[in-house]
Amino acid sequence: MANDPVSSPRGRVESLDAYRGFVMLLMMAEVLKLGEVAKAFPQSGVLAFLAHQQSHAEWRGCTLHDLIQPSFSFLVGAALPFSIAARHARGQSTALMTLHAFWRALLLIGLGIFLRSVGKPMTNFTFEDTLTQIGLGFPLLFLLGMRPRKWAWVGLVAILVGVWGVWSLYPVGEPWAKNANLGHDFDVWFLNLFPRPALFEANRGGYLTLNFIPTLATSILGLIAGRWLDDRASLRRSLFAGAAAIGAGVLLESADLCPIVKRIWTPAWVLFSGGCCFWLLAAFHWVVDLQGLKRWAWPLAVVGRNSIAAYLIAHLWESFVERSLVTHLGAGLFQVCGAGFEPLLKGAGTLLVLWLFLVWMERRRIFLRI
Repeated sequence: MANDPVSSPRGRVESLDAYRGFVMLLMMAEVLKLGEVAKAFPQSGVLAFLAHQQSHAEWRGCTLHDLIQPSFSFLVGAALPFSIAARHARGQSTALMTLHAFWRALLLIGLGIFLRSVGKPMTNFTFEDTLTQIGLGFPLLFLLGMRPRKWAWVGLVAILVGVWGVWSLYPVGEPWAKNANLGHDFDVWFLNLFPRPALFEANRGGYLTLNFIPTLATSILGLIAGRWLDDRASLRRSLFAGAAAIGAGVLLESADLCPIVKRIWTPAWVLFSGGCCFWLLAAFHWVVDLQGLKRWAWPLAVVGRNSIAAYLIAHLWESFVERSLVTHLGAGLFQVCGAGFEPLLKGAGTLLVLWLFLVWMERRRIFLRI
């Protein structure tokens, strides 16, 4: 999500832009408030299903919405080989690229903290935001990207086995329970080192700072996938890798060795969600790169090519745009289908305005990059 323009010897890899735009729009589509619409029509199974897919699993399991964050992390890894190649082509030294990677990591961490602090009485030092999690692991991901391919596999296995072992052997609480695990105890110590309006006791959702370690494993899976994209066998490899990873995650869950839990980014979640990311990338690669349906992908790619801008406006502008639409167009316009669909129509209008702004930025070659 925070990498340089993605290109290969064949030209720009449009599938990465389209996939990134797809998950970015899934995130921005929270403004549709399908949960509220479903409550207004409790008899509709379709709306109930859509609302469920736009919410996070309570603990174990996975919804479509749960795949947004791992897709971001996966795509950072997938774009990294192209970013490194582009910088090499521009004559940048390894030292300069390494310095830039660490600077990028600091910016991502800072931006994540800033977004979590909007509307708060003071800086909210929390590290579970998507940008912060990516930033915390990015230096090591970059170093792995500079090494031979086998080191990515070594790093992946080391993280998965290490996290499973350390979490399982931790003597306090339950290893995979909400706010009763190693990561929770770490946060109770670590987050209280920062100034805060009240003592940190627990994260309501169970999210953890230490999630960045297994999140790094998700990015490593993306790094592996990105290195395959210029290979003719990339589609077959991605499909096989996706099936193997999903199967391994389900097996760990079924054997009760490690549950599939996004909120604490368990090793089983790394494998299951990573496998889904392999399949999603394979689908976009086949449609966009191999079949050449780039016009179909353009509405998504226009968002994916400016993902940092999209992430910022989704967090900072949604409420303002929605209020402005109601002010200037009138509340009655959004009640034309009845009060139950009002949140959906407001959200659709807001989403369209945000998308059009990204189109305007692209037409004027305005891109926010870190």
